[in-house]
Amino acid sequence: MIRTMITGLACLALTGCGAVYSSSSVPRDAPGVRVLSLTADSVLTANSTPYVPRALPAVFEANAGAGSDLGAPGAVPPAALSRPVRPGPLALDAPPAVRSGSYAIGIGDVLLLATRSDGSTAAELSGLLAAANRRQGYTVRSDGAIAIPDIGRVPVAGLTLEGAEDALFQALVANNIDPTFSLEVAEFNSGRVSVGGAVANPTVVPVALTELTLDAALAGAGGVSTGNLDFALIRIYRDGRLYRIPIADYLSRPALQKTVLIAGDSVFVGEEFDLDRAQAYFSEQIQRAGLQAAQRSQALAELTTEVGLRRAALDETRGNFQDRFALDAVERDYVYLTGEVRMPSRFPLPFGRQATLADALFESGGFESKTANPGQIYVLRAAADSAEPGAVIAWHLDARNAVMFTVATRMQMRPGDVIFVAEQLITRWNRSISQLVPQVIAAGNAAN
Repeated sequence: MIRTMITGLACLALTGCGAVYSSSSVPRDAPGVRVLSLTADSVLTANSTPYVPRALPAVFEANAGAGSDLGAPGAVPPAALSRPVRPGPLALDAPPAVRSGSYAIGIGDVLLLATRSDGSTAAELSGLLAAANRRQGYTVRSDGAIAIPDIGRVPVAGLTLEGAEDALFQALVANNIDPTFSLEVAEFNSGRVSVGGAVANPTVVPVALTELTLDAALAGAGGVSTGNLDFALIRIYRDGRLYRIPIADYLSRPALQKTVLIAGDSVFVGEEFDLDRAQAYFSEQIQRAGLQAAQRSQALAELTTEVGLRRAALDETRGNFQDRFALDAVERDYVYLTGEVRMPSRFPLPFGRQATLADALFESGGFESKTANPGQIYVLRAAADSAEPGAVIAWHLDARNAVMFTVATRMQMRPGDVIFVAEQLITRWNRSISQLVPQVIAAGNAAN
């Protein structure tokens, strides 16, 4: 029996009778095929083939709040800053002293950002540098943030100048931009003190970095302008309380002249009997402040609605793309794996970045360690530089030395590449035997 099997096996092997096992290989002498060794130097040549990875749709880069601009608070009715007429008995009731602190940036303030003027900064901070060169500031919008090109919205309302610098520094670093800059408040519009009544020029005086004193506020309004100083007084309305400083006391006591005013104060110069006009003036200031607050609340509500609609639109568009992606309806670039790999398949090249031979090979489970020949790993690529139709370059990676796998991590894949892992000689022999033995047994049985 054994003699019959050996005889049949020899017959099949020598004469080709029956099915003979054959396997794929990369012939080195085939026309149109160039086999090139893949090394640390030649991988640079392999990677020189131009390829731009497919990009994700722009909707994945969009920001729901990008481009939102609340604008400055709307216009309010002009103030009726008028002059009063005559007197009554006077009493001093000065406002309490307030502790000075660092200026807090508020809505309506204009911040001026200055950056370095060297070439590299001009390239990286073009938007910021242009604004600085034009002396163009950034207005604190109704949502408490400033909108800066290439960075986005940076919340600064309620922060000191130092706190705003820290917030801007973090925003620049987060966007990989050189954080070399200086920041200053160019216009103080958030904190104001209104001055009206018997003054030369009724006005609104901004509260700036330094303390605003009563004499400075009156000077900003052109000074007191009343014909009877003996019966004139200064009324200060603050947080629902009305304070009184007679002009005579004001002129004779320097400490009263240096009374510190805070944002939201209203100052009215008039005569004692003219309380009704003072009350009308303060009521008007309160109404104006309420109207501005209502406008800001409305603007914030509109912004919230707008951002919500934008976010919903972005989510819907992204969801549609992901559904098409799941149904394989999105155009992709692929690399194909065959031979002694764990899972012959196609590997989709990723969006927005390069993929390497190691990515494609090991994403699919790698190769079969028992049957694959690590010395025969090939990347088959159409030869774009050849005039011969169908010419192929076979980049050969000999990974019997495990160090050579580092080259696989640098070998970039191109659309249509085929990764082929050849089998070992013993694998080919075993598979040949596994096909031949059943035929030999069948032939032996037939002979008996």
